[in-house]
Amino acid sequence: MSASLRRRAILEHMRNHGSASVEALAERFGVTGQTIRRDLTELAGAGKIDRVHGGAMMRAGVSNIVYEERRRLNAPAKEAIARVVAAQVPDNVSLFINIGTTTEAVARALRDHRNITVVTNNVNVANMLAVNESCEIIVSGGTLRRSDGGLVGDLATQTIEQFKVDIAVIGASALDAEGDMLDYDLREVRVSRAIIGHARRVFVVADRSKLDRTAPVRIASLAEMDALFTDAPVPEALASRCEDWGTDVFVCPPGKNAGDETGI
Repeated sequence: MSASLRRRAILEHMRNHGSASVEALAERFGVTGQTIRRDLTELAGAGKIDRVHGGAMMRAGVSNIVYEERRRLNAPAKEAIARVVAAQVPDNVSLFINIGTTTEAVARALRDHRNITVVTNNVNVANMLAVNESCEIIVSGGTLRRSDGGLVGDLATQTIEQFKVDIAVIGASALDAEGDMLDYDLREVRVSRAIIGHARRVFVVADRSKLDRTAPVRIASLAEMDALFTDAPVPEALASRCEDWGTDVFVCPPGKNAGDETGI
């Protein structure tokens, strides 16, 4: 494989997995670690990835990665998380579902639920649930963000504040070591905060790559949430904080069925 083809393949691998180590990439492509380091240096110099100790990760920054890349990123993990969340949601309840590719996976997993009401500021979620004739769908107003089908702004926030639902399912662009949920768009964060304040229970869905990213706007702390659903164990210090806060952590590995998750 030529260097250019290998670098394209490395970039595609990282889009799917979020990050990769030099050792794992060297084994995958049958080359030396030194070769992989040169490849990663070239990709980082082109602004496509960030180098970290021992490997690299998809570039983080003050703007989110494009929507289609987000949709592909860690897709098996998002589906595993969605199955477990759906198993925790009974029939005959009301829900908020906000913007995000993991929350969209949850929406797909709820298509067989009966007698549910979903309030959302995500056009994609509304379209996914439209096939479920037993689901009443309420779409907030707001300014359409064409990049991902999100509805943001004051009108979206005001719509959310008219409701009090049983369960909110929310995502975030990043989750830091202190347990703070972070995002990029202050308008979206305001809607997320309204959702948190108008739900009886709040489920956070975040695949493990969110712990390797950063974003500039704080949504809230996991201390305020009822449960975190993720695909791999969180760092020990964060797990301890969640236990102290009474925030359940469900670890949902890809390839497992709902009910196989572990928790603390």
